[in-house]
Amino acid sequence: MTVDLRDRVAIVTGGGSGIGRAAALEFARSGASVGILDIDWAAASDSASSCIEEGGSAVAIQVDVADEDSVMKAVSSVVAEFGRLDCALNNAAVPPDNLPLDELDTGMWARVIAVNLSGVFFCLRAEIPVMRRGGGGAIVNTASTAGLVGMAAMPAYVASKHGVVGLSKAAAIDYGPVGIRVNALCPGSTLTPMMEAHLTLDSAEMSARTSSIPLRRFARPEEIARTAVWMCSDDASFMTGAVVRVDGGRRA
Repeated sequence: MTVDLRDRVAIVTGGGSGIGRAAALEFARSGASVGILDIDWAAASDSASSCIEEGGSAVAIQVDVADEDSVMKAVSSVVAEFGRLDCALNNAAVPPDNLPLDELDTGMWARVIAVNLSGVFFCLRAEIPVMRRGGGGAIVNTASTAGLVGMAAMPAYVASKHGVVGLSKAAAIDYGPVGIRVNALCPGSTLTPMMEAHLTLDSAEMSARTSSIPLRRFARPEEIARTAVWMCSDDASFMTGAVVRVDGGRRA
């Protein structure tokens, strides 16, 4: 069942592809007006067009979440377009580093932390004052199962996603009293373009990768997106500071 977000305004970062695009469409189907933010304006624009084709309202805005000024301007543009802000999915990220710590150069470390962790921090700083003025809101920060456990050969990614989990909990405590809910979403392996670009697996290797997942497959972006949108809805009205794992049972 689609949740009811009529008369709500949502922001999705990384909304040009993968989980972000799927979430933008799900927000639109639920009745929300959607600000679709992405560093790739063409991809964000395509997502916005798809939302409009489905009868929703959407605007595409180019943003670099690692640049606080860019984030502030983007959020202000959404508010100027739609008049308020009720929901946010802070989803933009760069992929895992795929190197052990002693082989990871400081430039790659800095980039992963800048986008995946500082980017969420900048989004929260821009979104929370607007929601506070509007009487409340709901924010979901996309972490990862890599934010729950250690994983080999991705030290910067694991550190960034653990940081997103901690930041979400801290924000939930600080802003619950003013009606702003903040939760972290931890997807498992999901067949997004970012992931597919890093997969060079034949069918036997894919089977081996999925054998440790009780559902024996990777997630589809739409499955993660529906969870994120539900977390922003009134159906999740007493949920804050939660860390929601959606991984097919891999970390059960």
